[in-house]
Amino acid sequence: MGYFMTLVSFFAADCGIKHYIEGHVAPEDKIPAAGGRICIKKHHNTGAMLHLGAKNAKLVAMLSLVFSAFMTGIFAATLTTKGNAVLKGGLALLLGGAYSNTYDRLKRGYVVDYVSFCLPPVKNKVLAKLKNALEAVVFNVSDFAIIIGAMLILVRELLQNEEKAS
Repeated sequence: MGYFMTLVSFFAADCGIKHYIEGHVAPEDKIPAAGGRICIKKHHNTGAMLHLGAKNAKLVAMLSLVFSAFMTGIFAATLTTKGNAVLKGGLALLLGGAYSNTYDRLKRGYVVDYVSFCLPPVKNKVLAKLKNALEAVVFNVSDFAIIIGAMLILVRELLQNEEKAS
C-alpha cells in the first residue's frame, strides 16, 4: 500500500504544481527560489526529455502511454512478491512521474516544466555557454521522480547481479 501511495502522491503533487504554474506563472517569469539556486519558470515541452521528438508530439504521447502501461505491468507483478523494496520503491517513483507527464501529453499536448537551475555568472566564454545551456533545461517534479526511480532500479539490479556473480 505504501508503494501505491508513493506513486499517487508524486502524481498528485506534480499535477497540482503544474496546474498552479499554468494559472499563475507567465512564460517570461523567472522566479528565484532556494537562495537563487533554483528558478521557477513556465515551460511547455512538446517532446520527451530535452525536447526529443518535439515535432512528433502525438507519437511521443503514445510511446509514453505504452511505456507507462508496460512498467505498470511490471510494478503490479512485483507487488505480489515479498521483498524487493528497492525495486518496488523505484517503480513507484518512476510511475508516479511517468503518469503525470503522460497525463500532460494526452490532456494538454505538452508537458509543463517549471524548475530550472540558476548558476552564478561566469566570465569564461566556454563556461558561459555551458551555463546558459544548463539553465535552459527545465524540469518538473515528475522528471526528478523518474530519474530517482530509474537510478534505484539500476542500483538494485547492479547489486543483485554482483551478488549472483560472487
